[in-house]
Amino acid sequence: MKEIIKDSLNNSMSYPEYVDLVNRLAESDSTTGNEKTENLIEYTKLNDRRMKRWNKTLKIADDTKAQLENYDRKVTWLVLTESWCGDAAHVMPVMHKVSDLSSQIEVKVVLRDENEALMNQFLTNGGKSIPKLIMIDDASGDVINTFGPRPSEATKLVNDYKAEHGQLTPEFKEDLQRWYNKDKGQTAVQDLVELLNV
Repeated sequence: MKEIIKDSLNNSMSYPEYVDLVNRLAESDSTTGNEKTENLIEYTKLNDRRMKRWNKTLKIADDTKAQLENYDRKVTWLVLTESWCGDAAHVMPVMHKVSDLSSQIEVKVVLRDENEALMNQFLTNGGKSIPKLIMIDDASGDVINTFGPRPSEATKLVNDYKAEHGQLTPEFKEDLQRWYNKDKGQTAVQDLVELLNV
């Protein structure tokens, strides 16, 4: 597993490089991933706008900022994603903002479909759900924890809906987007801070 992680890290990009990639793809009517469907291209365009908005508007409370500034373990957050992923557009700007407040956290981004061996090590209920954050201790190279694909509250909403209806409907997906907008990234901030306290 350490070899797989090392290979992925060697081919990773920074969050600003990822944002730039999504922007270029959106402008050229394309998308990341093995499939280049019309729908996925439209999602990439939408996510480009979403990430820009979150990068500007996300707020983090002062007490949380202080916690992050005092965090003293060097870690890498290796994140699997794709430009078309709706959850990633909401969550990745939070990961970036949280990591930006600590000199100990570095975010590295890789694309899921180009890193199948890595993705297969970190499935969610057997699926290749993204975004998936893998927290690695820089000193030992060990995986300490993982996060994703959604904040804890959103995960509960999804699981409850699936249990009752069997699958997610387009209507539910719209409700989930509304939840993200109302939550303003705060559940993800809390989840990520808790992730650090292992």
